[in-house]
Amino acid sequence: MNLSPQKSDEPDVNLTPMIDVVFLLLLFFMVSTSFIRESSLKVDLPEATGQAFVEQEKPVDIIINADGQFIVNNISLGTPSKAELSAQLKLAVGEIADPHIIITADAKADYQNIVTAMDSAQQLGYSRLTLATRQKTNDKP
Repeated sequence: MNLSPQKSDEPDVNLTPMIDVVFLLLLFFMVSTSFIRESSLKVDLPEATGQAFVEQEKPVDIIINADGQFIVNNISLGTPSKAELSAQLKLAVGEIADPHIIITADAKADYQNIVTAMDSAQQLGYSRLTLATRQKTNDKP
């Protein structure tokens, strides 16, 4: 009879199933998480009250055509430089401290033209900018 202790093998842990579970959890959380992209534009949402709003000053309209022509309050500027656009904006705004500026750009307009209009307004100290859009209709099949 042999009473000496037998050498036992070290138990090994198979990590493969645990790694698979961790990767599946990682994949699940990546797919189910919504990523919020913060914007550098400040959006000031209106508040609803039971009283009627007083008519505010007329907004300044900047229209940008697909071919790059700017129209500021029905005055055509062609393709102005940033300085010319700033001068026309000052003229259109007049004495209003912080006017409401609406930028209406064609869908095929160069992005640079839109940024130029926004930058010109920001350089003049105007912070109330709105980009006009059209609501998509579902008339087409």
